[in-house]
Amino acid sequence: MHEGDSLRDAWDREATAWIAWARSPEHDHAFWHLNLPVLLALTPPPGALTLDVACGEGRVARELLKRGHRVVGVEGSPALAQAARDGEPPVEVHVADAAALPLDDASADLAVVSLALMNFDDPAAVVREIARVLRPGGRLVASLLHPLNSWGDAGDVGYFATTRYGETLIGRDGARMTLHDTHRPLVAYTAALADVGFAIERLVEPQPDDEHVAAHSDAARWRDRPSFLHLCAVLDAR
Repeated sequence: MHEGDSLRDAWDREATAWIAWARSPEHDHAFWHLNLPVLLALTPPPGALTLDVACGEGRVARELLKRGHRVVGVEGSPALAQAARDGEPPVEVHVADAAALPLDDASADLAVVSLALMNFDDPAAVVREIARVLRPGGRLVASLLHPLNSWGDAGDVGYFATTRYGETLIGRDGARMTLHDTHRPLVAYTAALADVGFAIERLVEPQPDDEHVAAHSDAARWRDRPSFLHLCAVLDAR
């Protein structure tokens, strides 16, 4: 971690490593075997426009395109945005700050934020922007590191603290990826949603099944300690 870096700067430096890691079901098995199925199950049917906030190299956007969504991605890292554009199917991506979305008011039916809320320097500002660009009755589907998980990974800090930290993962073939995250208590996210008119319809704390644990023994710990949190929230008609 470089002194003074924003989280966006940190993730841009990791872009090449992240692209390789994120696209590998062997390396990022938590996403492909655990998180993606839950995220897709929470996602409503296609509407006029689906926004993928912090779309990264485009893996969620590509899955949504295959399911009939018209998707526009927003990504702060130019390298990750280009990887999304170059993927198959290609994703339309704007390089922009998630706290200043380049979309008109009430222009989207759905916003998806996959494993990114803990990566924003100001998640409340991002949630406000998502509320601005969603139509009344529109939905936000999001996944994030469970606060109990990030609290444990952040080190010797109180649960209600806001603490930035890094975690280096090593794959079976020696591949390395450093994740740059921030621990915040659950209320930091729920309050941000409530403040702009979102009502949470559903929360899911996914657990790995037997097949996942058999293939990746390190996933067994997620049966006893929640590692991820998924939510679907609807925007009221303010």
